[in-house]
Amino acid sequence: MTTPTPSLDEASLAARNVWLLVMAQALGAASVPIIISLGGIVGQRLTDTPALSTLPVSLFSLGLALSTIPAALLMRRWGRRSAYALGALMGFSAGVVAAFGIMRENFWLFCAGTLIAGFYAACVQSYRFAASDCVAPLQRAKTISRIMVGGLVAAVIGPQVVIWTREALPGAPFAGSFFGQAGLALLALPLLLLLRMPKQQTAAVEGAARSLGSIARQPEFFVAATAGVVTYGAMSFIMTAAPIAMIGCGHTVGASVLGIQWHVLAMFAPSFFTGHLIARFGKIAVTGAGLLLIAVSGLLALSGLELLHFWGSLILLGLGWNFGFIGATAMVTDVYAPSERAKVQALNDFLIFGSSALASFSSGHFLGSAGWNAINAALMPLVAATLLMLAWLARRKA
Repeated sequence: MTTPTPSLDEASLAARNVWLLVMAQALGAASVPIIISLGGIVGQRLTDTPALSTLPVSLFSLGLALSTIPAALLMRRWGRRSAYALGALMGFSAGVVAAFGIMRENFWLFCAGTLIAGFYAACVQSYRFAASDCVAPLQRAKTISRIMVGGLVAAVIGPQVVIWTREALPGAPFAGSFFGQAGLALLALPLLLLLRMPKQQTAAVEGAARSLGSIARQPEFFVAATAGVVTYGAMSFIMTAAPIAMIGCGHTVGASVLGIQWHVLAMFAPSFFTGHLIARFGKIAVTGAGLLLIAVSGLLALSGLELLHFWGSLILLGLGWNFGFIGATAMVTDVYAPSERAKVQALNDFLIFGSSALASFSSGHFLGSAGWNAINAALMPLVAATLLMLAWLARRKA
């Protein structure tokens, strides 16, 4: 069975949508480095309980996880454009609430802001699926990679917003940064309103659909989802603790923010060529390479506590995340029919971001009770087990 060739109008509409999503990704994903780099630091300032210092970041991850399925249902009912516009408005509200929490020195109000930001993040994370649904199957990996390039711009915008605005409001350090986050979400709104998604994305696609249970039992889905869970969970586990660990080892706030910036740059910079690597070497091989890089990042972190060790391990972690996450996402797009798209994408993201939330919640406690080295060592068995699963799947396909 051959895949129909898109008409010129369809191809131009798809290209337009993809570039709008790239720009929206650049603005929306900029919220993540702002929350990650400042959530724990602000949390330390607003609470006297050290174990709660990373709670704002953990609640952001929880909000993202809990929002994946409701966001997918809204996309199915209202269409992606309307759901994404609502997400941007929620992102604006989240930044304002978090900023007022800092100004009033109210820890729980600040936490509410980061929790609300999770819904916007869930919408931003689904941009990759929206773009892949616009193009032919053979173009999906490259299109997903192109969307992630927007994250490269976000990796520059987010930390720079922190640096430029952290002292903007006297007596309320970092409140200006969260007002900046709100502004970025507002800028994304008109871009999202310009989207014109294909008809099949705005309504249920006709045709028989299997149950989620039967889809999830496919080895291809199980291994792809596991790779996505381990890749994203490892990144969240390490990145949540890293800024606090750096400051605890005597490094400055500026150095920790720059460390997160280098990490996020490494997360998205390879997106220029990740799709080409997948086309040449295959999805399983690129996903496995990402997991290997995550293991190497852990080994570097275990080798010392100088700034070079922190920054180097965060950069390798970001590179590993890019290969692992894009590869695993591309693997998932192969396992469902058009009529199964919405629920499989929602299940995949719920598993990934739910595990990421658990990793983020446990990160602060783990850091306080066991230390930075233990956090990095704990990931090695999970990475090794996932690599074995990928090797098994590759052999099964061969």
